[in-house]
Amino acid sequence: MRAFVFPGQGSQVVGMGKALHDASALCRRTFEEADDALGLSLSTLCFEGPEAQLQLTAVAQPAIVTVSVAALRLLADAGLGPDLVAGHSLGEYAALVAAGGISFTDAVGLVRRRGLYMQEAVPVGEGAMAALMGLDAGQVAGICDEAAASGAGEVVCPANLNAPGQVVISGHAGAVDRAIELASARGARRAIRLAVSAPFHCPLMQAAADRLAADLEGTTFHDLRIPLIANVTAAPVRAGAEARAALLAQVTAPVRWEESVRRIAAMGATRALEVGPGKVLSGLIKRIEPSIACAAAGDPEGVAAAGEFLA
Repeated sequence: MRAFVFPGQGSQVVGMGKALHDASALCRRTFEEADDALGLSLSTLCFEGPEAQLQLTAVAQPAIVTVSVAALRLLADAGLGPDLVAGHSLGEYAALVAAGGISFTDAVGLVRRRGLYMQEAVPVGEGAMAALMGLDAGQVAGICDEAAASGAGEVVCPANLNAPGQVVISGHAGAVDRAIELASARGARRAIRLAVSAPFHCPLMQAAADRLAADLEGTTFHDLRIPLIANVTAAPVRAGAEARAALLAQVTAPVRWEESVRRIAAMGATRALEVGPGKVLSGLIKRIEPSIACAAAGDPEGVAAAGEFLA
């Protein structure tokens, strides 16, 4: 059984998707669809930058989804498809496209607005995220509770449960900094702030979730052709209404990636293909479930090699 996994924010890099665009008319049409749907030259930002603009949440999110879907379509054109799918945070939108749950144009429009809502939910400087390495999820949860309790109404909580010993936290900047200090004092291998524009996947994103709810409700969702492992439950989803609800819930809830990968393995997947820019998820999967073979298909060479890998 083979799983396709789709990357989230942080995988963006200037130049991504250019080789796909140049190699395939199908991929060129994908970028044109995104440009038309958004009313901006997303393709230019992907291929040429500037980097500062590509890093903006409202740009990075649709850009990553577009590159992922371009690669997905090239794979499909070669007769290659998944038995199940999963995506890390915004990658769940590309995963839903792969599973037939939503159209590409709906997905790219939704993540563009999702990114804008997230950017605007918390004033710049008030929120933060940090990566804590070398502590287990229970230790991190305790540290977050302690850091939040020592602030006046501040929030900090686990946001990305990525792999054993790798948890990202999110919340008010002061509470995140206190959590970093506590983690360092308690033996964390590393505890560092991340260069992000907002505190994702925590209750501070409630305003973004409230705005996104109407957009999701106004979007047509179909029942899925294959299972999708949802971020918020690490469980398979097949109903369109359930997929919609999972997208809304993930705005304020943690990404349970380690559990999701273990579920993929339990369902019988022996190969995972990372479809989109970068190899972040491949690295995480190798740490979580070494029994799953991993490869990446974010460019024409990766797509060409995928046939033998998935055979």
